[in-house]
Amino acid sequence: MSTVFLGLSGGVDSSVSALRLIDQGYDVVGVFMKNWTKDLPGFACPWQQDYQDAKRIAVTLGLRFEVFDFEDKYQELVVDYMLDEYKRGRTPNPDIMCNQEVKFRLFIDSAQKLGADLIATGHYARTESGRLYQGLDKKKDQSYFLYRAPKLALEKTIFPIGDITKAQVRRMASVHNLVTANKSESMGICFVGNVGIKDFLKQFVVTEQGPIIDQFGLEVGQHDGAIFYTIGQRHGLQTGGGRPFYVTRKDMATNTVYVSSNLDDDQLWTNNLNLIDCHFLSNINSKSLYTVRTRHLGELMVVSDLSVTENTCTVTTKDPVRAATPGQSAVLYAGEECVGGGIIA
Repeated sequence: MSTVFLGLSGGVDSSVSALRLIDQGYDVVGVFMKNWTKDLPGFACPWQQDYQDAKRIAVTLGLRFEVFDFEDKYQELVVDYMLDEYKRGRTPNPDIMCNQEVKFRLFIDSAQKLGADLIATGHYARTESGRLYQGLDKKKDQSYFLYRAPKLALEKTIFPIGDITKAQVRRMASVHNLVTANKSESMGICFVGNVGIKDFLKQFVVTEQGPIIDQFGLEVGQHDGAIFYTIGQRHGLQTGGGRPFYVTRKDMATNTVYVSSNLDDDQLWTNNLNLIDCHFLSNINSKSLYTVRTRHLGELMVVSDLSVTENTCTVTTKDPVRAATPGQSAVLYAGEECVGGGIIA
């Protein structure tokens, strides 16, 4: 019997993952990863409730239960990375970095030291021999967040709910009277909780007001820190009402946010994505048909040309992509298989 260490987060997805692993005959060990415990002004971190719910699930299902304390490493590898990227004027994705550094490096390393043959998480994705595929439930598919997971880790990973839908997960949890059956989904920053990124950043950076400049070079308002804005953003711009504006770029050196009232502005659209720090799970064949998405559950755009070097990649799309944002990830697919991707430069 293989021993599987399951990331037990205190949510319904990992709870049902435990059920399915038990049904499949695995020796399951539930692991709660303690990555963030700090409260922020006006926001209490939900880690204690999540821990209690994870422990209740373990007791209910008769699982051995462990706690892995990764808080210092999470601060260093995820939070510090995120803050550094924002200070550079980019928009990082902490969930992707958390998967790369915590769930599929620290977690699997720690689990194997305690005798794990395999690990499992409650992601909506599928894996086979180190290859990563979209989850069956396309409205919940999380393969976008997983493209940077090390291939060797994926070879030792099970996604127990990747072949069922969220509705089925809820039903299974209800049938088995699990305490997490009706628990709402976690939102916001990975492990931190439902706190807005602006409120989170304010705890770590000092900002100043600066000008908002439109496509004609006119100042149309003031912002409260260029770090808070991202390409394509419409809401939260203090421009006095009237026409809607969209962020087209920002200059961190001068603390200036540039906007346009034209949704078809050339600065908002591109057919060319230049990717850095690329990570591929499968060999890339320039003759194959690929699609690419530039945000979680975003439209899959047909790739018309693809050029790959050692760790960079140039992707040309058939149709223009809106608001390709530096710091975000562009992830490539061959059919349902996630083959890798990189960070938009």
